[in-house]
Amino acid sequence: MAFIKRLGWYLVGVSIGLVFLAFILKKKSGEEGIDFCYLPNCRTLKDFRSKAISYSDLAQEQIETIGLDSLFISQAFTDGNVDFGKSDTKAQSCKTYFVNFEEKEIELKNCETNIIIEKITLDQ
Repeated sequence: MAFIKRLGWYLVGVSIGLVFLAFILKKKSGEEGIDFCYLPNCRTLKDFRSKAISYSDLAQEQIETIGLDSLFISQAFTDGNVDFGKSDTKAQSCKTYFVNFEEKEIELKNCETNIIIEKITLDQ
């Protein structure tokens, strides 16, 4: 009888654990719009997406010349790769980052409350 009692308590514990696991995996699957960013690239891009974006005159001219739109920028801030080797992440006021996406490189300044896109170049 003791074994059946212990087995019952074990199954109660496992079922509670499975409920918690299902809850966490449901959130992680994106049904509720929550991102779990663990790596530096993901965290940096998530920070970019949370701020207002402005463009320098050079960037605005390059966007018109190349034929890009704001959808390209938002997609780059979702699927792009941050080049931390070229980026200046130790600056005090606005940090400079380079984001590579679809054979283009976006140079931007990440300030406290906004993002300033400095220029967009084609990768060679």
